[in-house]
Amino acid sequence: MGKFEDKLAEMGVTLPEAAAPAANYVPYVLVGDMLYVSGQLPKLGDEMMVGKLGDDMDVAAGAEAAKACAINLLAQVKAACGGDLDRLKRVVKLGGFVNSTPDFTQQPQVINGASDFIGEALGEAGKHARAAVSSPALPFGVAVEIEGVFQIG
Repeated sequence: MGKFEDKLAEMGVTLPEAAAPAANYVPYVLVGDMLYVSGQLPKLGDEMMVGKLGDDMDVAAGAEAAKACAINLLAQVKAACGGDLDRLKRVVKLGGFVNSTPDFTQQPQVINGASDFIGEALGEAGKHARAAVSSPALPFGVAVEIEGVFQIG
């Protein structure tokens, strides 16, 4: 294991196998040294984290769902890097979508679950630009979906 996976192990996180796409798209596209990863859902093991923020899910649970998305993003990055996560140079940008009611305004606090996890796991390489937006619905009723742009070497 490399430095990033060692840090993840210290945090009690083991990356899952990268999920196969659920439709007619690819999980990631590499252009030069830029890696674009398709939106990842909050699925750990066999369980999807479903719910609507502002209705049947609170911010803390939404942040946990965002963290699960971030774990799955890193699994895709590892797959794109041929199994060597240390090829990751930088997280460039995360785009977070929050399944929420029209009056819910804490999207940033939900997506912080992913940003805080990425920052802790990757240190300086994890500092990124970000968007956190509301969505009236997401696939399978999940609480959060996050896509990412990464620089690899």
